[in-house]
Amino acid sequence: MVIQLYSGFNHRLFSPCLIVNESYKSEFIELRKWLKDRKFQDSNLAPARFPGTGRGLMSQTSLKEGQMIISLPESCLLTTDTVIRSYLGAYITKWKPPPSPLLALCTFLVSEKHAGDRSLWKPYLEILPKAYTCPVCLEPEVVNLLPKSLKAKAEEQRTHVQEFFASSRDFFSSLQPLFAEAVESIFNYSALLWAWCTVNTRAVYLRPRQWECLSAEPDTCALAPYLDLLNHSPHVQVKAAFNEETHCYEIRTTSRWRKHEEVFICYGPHDNQRLFLEYGFVSVHNPHACVYVSREILVKYLPSTDKQMDKKISILKDHGYIENLTFGWDGPSWRLLTALKLLSLEAEKFTCWRKVLLGEVISDTNEKTSLDVAQKICYYFMEETTTMLQKVSRMKDEKEALINQLTLVESLWTEELKILRASAETLHSLQTAFT
Repeated sequence: MVIQLYSGFNHRLFSPCLIVNESYKSEFIELRKWLKDRKFQDSNLAPARFPGTGRGLMSQTSLKEGQMIISLPESCLLTTDTVIRSYLGAYITKWKPPPSPLLALCTFLVSEKHAGDRSLWKPYLEILPKAYTCPVCLEPEVVNLLPKSLKAKAEEQRTHVQEFFASSRDFFSSLQPLFAEAVESIFNYSALLWAWCTVNTRAVYLRPRQWECLSAEPDTCALAPYLDLLNHSPHVQVKAAFNEETHCYEIRTTSRWRKHEEVFICYGPHDNQRLFLEYGFVSVHNPHACVYVSREILVKYLPSTDKQMDKKISILKDHGYIENLTFGWDGPSWRLLTALKLLSLEAEKFTCWRKVLLGEVISDTNEKTSLDVAQKICYYFMEETTTMLQKVSRMKDEKEALINQLTLVESLWTEELKILRASAETLHSLQTAFT
């Protein structure tokens, strides 16, 4: 959760009797003691388990709009400052080329987790997920079930983490004097993957800092114990930032919360594919969710005999209309329809392409043709999505060990099917104007 701060989950949906307060659990008792020793005081929130979102934070009192919901002292944050001032600092300082801020944080997490009971950060490490559901952590056969655009990004993500691990091995070897065991057994791929996912999914944003002993990559991430239990909803807004005067990371809500409700933050206006890729979950009824149309599908139902097609595609490329073409809850995006209108221009109307990009109506024929093509693309996606849902369902019956991963993929396809059905209805309404 690199919080800009922003689970499309309706937080008013469930009865309090379905919420399980987890304050009594030993790991949270220890965490609260640990936080208190670091000057954290909080009476607004309590850890709990909620239907639909899992573990999160519950309001212990009613919260007003604009009220501070959490103020976490700097002493509780895990940053590169923490790492450099630790036993790892001397090794980081002398390593050339300088390690990245991300490598510093990941190395510290792996090392402290290995330390177990000896770690000063044990109370925080104990409540971190043992595993993650980002695509980089999924089995290859599950990744193959993702939408094409997301699958490609997932494979890029996996390659990135593998290269990150390979390029870090010499640095890990330099840490051997700190450990009785072979560093290869401590800083293995699975350990680094866990640390990478911890930072990638849970870090908050701080203003850029710069250490001479670290590379010039942006040093803006901090892990925020307890605060990072807050789940995401696209339906709320918060104000979040590090307060230089109080030296605390502060979050204020712009929403009201009743007592014993789950309190949410917003990670940003992200669609479900982005949420899945970066955070490993899907948001139900996410207003930002969409279905992406690739260039290949964009021209699938256009005449292959159109001699101007290459030129039309080139124009769309030059003007930034070949990417981020989508179907949403309220139908095909303006960008998608604009691209289709230009691609559908008849030969004698081709010189009007600039007017199309400006949003002008060229002719009823052009409008109708573009809507017809959009409908065909929408129906194609609906058929593909239904087929994928059937495939996922069969695999769930056959691969019980992968049930959690497959259920997550299933939820992504289910949300996309809902969007396509909504878009199909909108397109039908728009087409009635031409009948």
